Amino acid sequence: MHALITKRHFLQAAASAATVLATPRAFAIGNPSYPSRSVKWVVPYAPGGATDVLSRLLCQRLSDRLGQTFVVENKPGAGSNIGTQAVITSAPDGHTLLLTSTANAINASFDPALPYDFAKGIAPVAGVARIPLVLVVNNDLPVNSVADFIAYAKTNPGKMSIASSGIGTSLHLSGELFKSLAGVQFIHVPYRGSAPGLTDVMSGQIQGMFDNVTSSFELVRAGKLRALGVTTRERSEILPDAPPIADTLSGYETSSFYGVGAPHDTPREIIDLLNREIDAALSDAEIKSRIAGLGAIPLHGNASEFGGMLTAETDRWRKVVELSGIRKQ
Repeated sequence: MHALITKRHFLQAAASAATVLATPRAFAIGNPSYPSRSVKWVVPYAPGGATDVLSRLLCQRLSDRLGQTFVVENKPGAGSNIGTQAVITSAPDGHTLLLTSTANAINASFDPALPYDFAKGIAPVAGVARIPLVLVVNNDLPVNSVADFIAYAKTNPGKMSIASSGIGTSLHLSGELFKSLAGVQFIHVPYRGSAPGLTDVMSGQIQGMFDNVTSSFELVRAGKLRALGVTTRERSEILPDAPPIADTLSGYETSSFYGVGAPHDTPREIIDLLNREIDAALSDAEIKSRIAGLGAIPLHGNASEFGGMLTAETDRWRKVVELSGIRKQ
């Protein structure tokens, strides 16, 4: 009887252990109390667009996996600086996270009065996605390729206007890099966001725009804009007919990216846990499909690899800022 009881107890204990290992909280080995309450996922932009779609997809996944609610909190303003600073000054306990972006890499050199050091204030957690930009033009502009666009700009100096979503954005600086490498001039017209700029390109008030494929590919597909080329070295899956601009303009390459960061000194085990969960989410079939539908490319890798990418992107945009000679006033 004693042997039977021992065996039964052993089997019950083994079953209980298997159940524990199967629960999401078991992944938090090294810090089993995390997360102990809801987690704020700070998006330093206004609601809407790719930033919200990506954030809500991942927050739902993390909420399901880690047993606490991950809440998107929009903190727009000052070119992402307000939201970024709010996270930098938060407690380094993993309960406040930042959706990092290209703006953080640009602002490091574009804004001389930046009230924080992003590289020292934010610990890299995980990459999320990279989004190509596309050069789109008004349908009445007599150009059908990047080469045509460059030739037209050279024969019509001072008559070309290019829109952007604001001074110092990746859209603006992608145009500045293009101007420098192609040896052309056009007038930069900044807007408060991408949508009004695209509207004026479609109406013919502005000739063209460098824009994220996320917000322009449907207009191209509907025939309301003409896509001349993408800013990445690879073609975009949702705009396969638009060749890389680098095919015509050697050395040209830009893109937008998003990732996740936490306040500096956040415990490594929390960062590693979040990295594993986010990286796994990016491999989920449904999430992959939603990201692809935005024209985005998932960014896989560990926290150190994402940190290396942030450093490389900061260096890349510093060179573009220096080349353009533009600084925030």
